[in-house]
Amino acid sequence: MPPRDHPKMLRRPDGAQIAYRARTGPGGAGVLFLGGFRSDMQGTKALALDQWATRAGRAFVRFDYFGHGESSGDFRRGTIGRWLDDALAVLDETTRGPLVVVGSSMGGWLALHLALKRPDRVRAVVGIAAAPDFTEDLMWARFPDPVRRTLEGEGVYLEPSAYDPEPTPITMRLIEEGRSHLLLGGPIALDIPVRLFQGMRDPDVPWQHACRLVEALSGADVTLTLVKEGDHRLSEPADLDRLVRAVEELCTVAERRRA
Repeated sequence: MPPRDHPKMLRRPDGAQIAYRARTGPGGAGVLFLGGFRSDMQGTKALALDQWATRAGRAFVRFDYFGHGESSGDFRRGTIGRWLDDALAVLDETTRGPLVVVGSSMGGWLALHLALKRPDRVRAVVGIAAAPDFTEDLMWARFPDPVRRTLEGEGVYLEPSAYDPEPTPITMRLIEEGRSHLLLGGPIALDIPVRLFQGMRDPDVPWQHACRLVEALSGADVTLTLVKEGDHRLSEPADLDRLVRAVEELCTVAERRRA
């Protein structure tokens, strides 16, 4: 991994500092990257897109949510609504013009909300193992009774992580607050291009979840690419090539759709 430069900081109303890195471009559509749950902006996909943006001359912004990476805050105090507010602030204050929003895992859920809340700005969405409603459908609904009792009694469950030696703290507040942002219970009224990439060997987001998302999206220009041997991260060279090609294509589409 290349040496880290110092990020810029976006100050939130409560004093929290959201770390971000912004690459400017000469104009046209830009790209905003939203990472996953407990991930950060130094991940393989974010860096691959940053390198592509440099070559292509595209504006590109990546950031860390509250309690993630180089941002301030206690991860355990984070919620879907809090992280969505972070994403909205970054979009509003650090980007300009039409955008292609790329979301990985939880970032895919938040990207859909950005498109719904900023229809004048978000012209296309790319989801990698997109996980809308994961707190309810992929956590709470799948937790065995002892885990639910721990959450209800103690307020937090320390879930073993396949990606980190430290367990991931799941709070009851995260689960309950997430219910205010669920999308899969009805149509998702987006009439913009959406490109979804999903590994069929993803242990965290089943590929059937991606099919549910396709069905929920109301727009016609929606495609789902299933990668038979793909895992949750989809960070192999072939995965990154597919991602970059999709983003490049959608930047051109976003410029054509520009009001």
